[in-house]
Amino acid sequence: MKKSSLALAALLFSLGTSFTFAESASEIWTAQCAKCHGADGAGKTKVGAKLKLKDYSDAKVQAEMKDADIAKAIKEGIKEGDRERMKAFTDIPDADVTALVAYIRTFKK
Repeated sequence: MKKSSLALAALLFSLGTSFTFAESASEIWTAQCAKCHGADGAGKTKVGAKLKLKDYSDAKVQAEMKDADIAKAIKEGIKEGDRERMKAFTDIPDADVTALVAYIRTFKK
């Protein structure tokens, strides 16, 4: 009985700590993406204008984007020839990438 209580306590502790450190999609966007893509995804930043980024708030642009392609761009980055247009975010867990893709979809007007 004592071992099962200890095991349950350890499980609850590990679950609690994993949820504590998980970032929300909006936090990831703000920390990693907004500097280029803008807070609203419109790409109207100095870097966004220079790179001619897509306006993720545009319904037509959103319709052209596939979730798998967005996820791939996040995880692998985007290159144009030898030039890196967007760095890869290999450290973002897959679950957070999925949440980030869903968050990007909320920009559509």
